[in-house]
Amino acid sequence: MKIALIGYGKMGKIIERLAIARGHEIVSIYNSQKPYAGNELSTADVAIEFTRPDAVVEHIKTAIRQKLPIVVGTTAWSTSQEDIFELVSQAQGSLLYASNFSVGVNIFQQLTEKLARLIESQTQYTLRIEETHHLQKLDAPSGTAVTLAEGIIANNTNYCEWQLGNEVSTNQISIIAHREPDVPGTHEVFATSTIDTITLSHEAHSREGFALGAILAAEFLLGKQGVFTMKDVLNLK
Repeated sequence: MKIALIGYGKMGKIIERLAIARGHEIVSIYNSQKPYAGNELSTADVAIEFTRPDAVVEHIKTAIRQKLPIVVGTTAWSTSQEDIFELVSQAQGSLLYASNFSVGVNIFQQLTEKLARLIESQTQYTLRIEETHHLQKLDAPSGTAVTLAEGIIANNTNYCEWQLGNEVSTNQISIIAHREPDVPGTHEVFATSTIDTITLSHEAHSREGFALGAILAAEFLLGKQGVFTMKDVLNLK
């Protein structure tokens, strides 16, 4: 598989190393010195994009114009997602987006949704999310924390929205964001009552899990049309 890397920071370099180890070829690398603008004919089979929220939408549009399947790991562009998904459909393009590509995180998401369903009738419990990431992370809360909150809302009618911080109303999920040195990513979900607390936790030990998941997503996307997520890759329905 021939891969174009859009973004060549820490994640891009790990993806490059793991992809080559899996027998794939990196045919193009785009970064701030060589932006992805679609001015050259791509020889790649698929693109993997990890850049910035202010750049990702144009990268996706460019890939769609080039008929290049694209895997996107950049977060914090939710306001544009509906339009992008419609554009993919109209162009018969291929997009796979995930707020987190870790296999473990996606299993953790399913467990969180199950917990939300189980305690829906147990109103003595209050749900909250805490996430901790490295100091270089641009968005807060993390895209994964937002995805966890959206999963809770979809599976528990006691909640209708999330809020960053401790000050929330009864129908809001509190998300607390911590930024500390050298933390790849930790997410915790708490269901707390006056007598006990149920805790679900996922701790990433390195960025390699995210990178491998992105490569698995690229392998999955080949030959497909439409919009997909890691639930499709991992068959988590």
